[in-house]
Amino acid sequence: MNYISMPGLRCANGLKARLLLADGTAVEGCGFGAIGIRVGELVFSTSMTGYTEALTDPSFAGQILIWTHPMVGCYGVPTTEHTSCGIPLNYESDKIHVEGFIVSELPPHNHYLSVSSLSDWLKSNGVPGMYRVDTRALVKRVRSTGVLMASLAVYREGDHISWEELRSSLEKAKSYDLIDFTDRVSPKSIVVHRPEGKPIARISILDCGLKYGILRWLLRLGFEVHRFPCSSKARDLIGDYDGVVLSNGPGNPAILRDKAKVVEEIVYSNKPVLGICLGLQLASIALGARTYKLTYGHRGPNKGVVDVVSGKSYITTQNHGFAIDENSLEGTGLKVWFKNIDDGSIEGLKHESLDLILVQFHPEGGPGPHDTTWIFSLFKKMVLKSGDNK
Repeated sequence: MNYISMPGLRCANGLKARLLLADGTAVEGCGFGAIGIRVGELVFSTSMTGYTEALTDPSFAGQILIWTHPMVGCYGVPTTEHTSCGIPLNYESDKIHVEGFIVSELPPHNHYLSVSSLSDWLKSNGVPGMYRVDTRALVKRVRSTGVLMASLAVYREGDHISWEELRSSLEKAKSYDLIDFTDRVSPKSIVVHRPEGKPIARISILDCGLKYGILRWLLRLGFEVHRFPCSSKARDLIGDYDGVVLSNGPGNPAILRDKAKVVEEIVYSNKPVLGICLGLQLASIALGARTYKLTYGHRGPNKGVVDVVSGKSYITTQNHGFAIDENSLEGTGLKVWFKNIDDGSIEGLKHESLDLILVQFHPEGGPGPHDTTWIFSLFKKMVLKSGDNK
């Protein structure tokens, strides 16, 4: 067991924490949030701010998140009353989706919009947190080995959680790559959102874990939005709608075969389609492409991409652990649109004949830059042009 200790560690709140990685790395620190043991895939984000958005991002379901910035929680948790088009501005869903949260230091919070501390918020959502640990060492471990399953325990200082208990919880847990998380984060029934003015068009969303940031941008552009559960039939999403959005979401796209079949019907429906993150992956699989798992994924608001047609580069927000195999695109009709500047992986695709645009990054930038919000405007033009041709 590779043991990372913190000699003389004192925890002011009376909570201790232990983290055990699948490779045997064992880490002790202080705990915050909820007491308990949670198992998930250990990943990291390079964000400096925006932890409320990240923790409520459904794409993080099933994962224990390490935040690389050293000071986290200083602006607390903002009010949900701060909204745009009726949707909370600082949240990406209505609850926390991570299995656990790991930070270096947890300072006191102070902000005029804050209604809670980060610790209290995690506690109310039943999510354990860990701080006063060397997050740099943990991230270096993930970067060298790839993402790993891990078990995180938070417990009172007088209690004791053994490493054997954590090892046992890891052995019993199902691998992240084998779990369909989309049904956990998808709405159970159709949810309708209307813009503030007269709608310019009606669109449907195959909601496999939609971020509120995407919804806010679609509403700002004037769309009436109908969110469908991820288990919906293609005919329901095609119906009387002017366009379809395939949302982001968590997990391994290769195991979502039934959903890929639904997406295949949607992309061949002659409706304008925008796919984001998991939406890109499902559409690509539906057309015959393959995915592969990235070593440690792309997660953060500072990821560079380049438009291979125009040569322009953009800074984007990303949160994905899988990518499309470029060698599998032949015969799919898909053409590379964007590539990742760091590793050359595919970040965007267009179809040579279908009204289909796909991006692996998050154009809504929540949190993060708004360099690529024009993707939504492009989709709007596609929808309106399609309507004019009817």
